[in-house]
Amino acid sequence: MTDTARTHGNGNAPRLSGTVRIVGAGLLGASIGQALRAKGVDVVLSDTSPAQQRLAIDYGAGRAARDDDAPTLIVVSVPPDVTADVIAAELERYPDAVVTDVASVKLEPFRALTERGVNIARYIGSHPLAGRERGGAISARADLFIGRPWVVCRDEETSAADLALVEALALDVGAMPLEMTPEEHDRSVALTSHVPQVVASLLAGRLATADEDALRLAGQGVRDTTRIAASAPELWVQILGANAQPVVEILDALADDLREVSDALREPTATGARRVVAEAIRQGNDGVDRLPGKHGQNRKFEQFVVMVDDTAGQLGRLFGELGELNVNVEDLRLEHSPGAQFGLAEISVAPAALLGAVEGLQERGWRIAGATND
Repeated sequence: MTDTARTHGNGNAPRLSGTVRIVGAGLLGASIGQALRAKGVDVVLSDTSPAQQRLAIDYGAGRAARDDDAPTLIVVSVPPDVTADVIAAELERYPDAVVTDVASVKLEPFRALTERGVNIARYIGSHPLAGRERGGAISARADLFIGRPWVVCRDEETSAADLALVEALALDVGAMPLEMTPEEHDRSVALTSHVPQVVASLLAGRLATADEDALRLAGQGVRDTTRIAASAPELWVQILGANAQPVVEILDALADDLREVSDALREPTATGARRVVAEAIRQGNDGVDRLPGKHGQNRKFEQFVVMVDDTAGQLGRLFGELGELNVNVEDLRLEHSPGAQFGLAEISVAPAALLGAVEGLQERGWRIAGATND
């Protein structure tokens, strides 16, 4: 353990020991570096772009590599189309290190390495389910992985000691390790990440040629469903190409669903048409209900909407008064209407706290726009 790690005390002591080498100093690589440095871990950064590497170092993600570095763990954080190449090079260069990667597709690099005859006994694929719309070291955050799943893909050749290193990495940055096979991982992210990106991008694409008058009516619904459409096209071309088969299967099924609803709406008064539409909406309700909520729980919360003046300090005052009412905010969503001098704060609370929160805030002069059940 380094001297820096000792200064953090036992409560913040890292599980990892030795040097961690990070190849690729973009958003994920630099965020991992920042999180590990906060634990006192010795982090070495390497990037093909000297400017990107220096920027990540300036942001506290690690130090420059030295010839005498002997890393215990290597984290490959590069674009999917070169992930297998970099893994192979790192395995050869550092024969005593365990190598993992954080690419969002796991089967493709595994197949590529296997087909080349690379000895992958020391390679363990992994993937943190975290990110931001903006990339690069400038967007890195040490808290990016806190509470997020971190998939670890072991195989029959993976030793317990090597597996423990990768799991220690996930735990040290605040993530929750979860074991899956590469096939299970890729099918899962196709549904929960890759197809949503395509759907959001296609929907947002319809806005590109929309009338300005229509765009003025945009509310939180369209903003929620298109938020991830701001992602980088260059990266997603690689991700979707590497995970094409499961993505295509889901897109084909989704296309069938869309066609069924559009056919029903061609004659909305025809017998059975309303049922098709209602069932599509109900199926969506069922799917949303299955999504894990706060802390991964499937707890039900209730919402109420507070009108908040668009002036400094109002949100702080709102949260302060909820604290005085002993109300814990489980979730928060903000919405602004174009041209309006106020915002709408949709606040989720435990059902037992709803009445006290609404009445208490009203007594303090807050305007409650409405209350709904989740």
